[in-house]
Amino acid sequence: MDQKTENLQPSRKKQREFAFQVLYSLSFNQNEESLKNIENFIDNFPDSRKNNFSPERAAFAWELIRGVLENLETIDEHIAKYSKNWKINRIAKVELTILRLATFELLFRQDIPPKVSINEAVELAKHFGDVNSKTFVNGILDSIARDIRHDQLGISK
Repeated sequence: MDQKTENLQPSRKKQREFAFQVLYSLSFNQNEESLKNIENFIDNFPDSRKNNFSPERAAFAWELIRGVLENLETIDEHIAKYSKNWKINRIAKVELTILRLATFELLFRQDIPPKVSINEAVELAKHFGDVNSKTFVNGILDSIARDIRHDQLGISK
């Protein structure tokens, strides 16, 4: 691999997808030790030479992962508020992970336009979810984004 290729960072889209995959895997066994193991052994992943997702090379992905984990309670409260008729523990792990990732971006990453967060979440839902995932994810995230836009996020309906 030449130096030019070696220094390329994965795109934000690829980093977001990687963050989703890590968060999804942690949804089965979430603890600080699991995250540290992933960080420490990332270079052993099968495709690490073409898509290096080490914390140094893919800082955006790791910011998303840590941000979701550090704000999980707040994120889940918002998802629960907007997922009418669905309790958090009844939402499929794929959709819940996508919702957590995008809700983190909507609530805590003002540098990312809400439209981008929602579109990327819908794309993840199309790729990893079932036929209804994109509609479910889009509906909840649109509601959260709308209330953020109208400064009504904390107001009960």
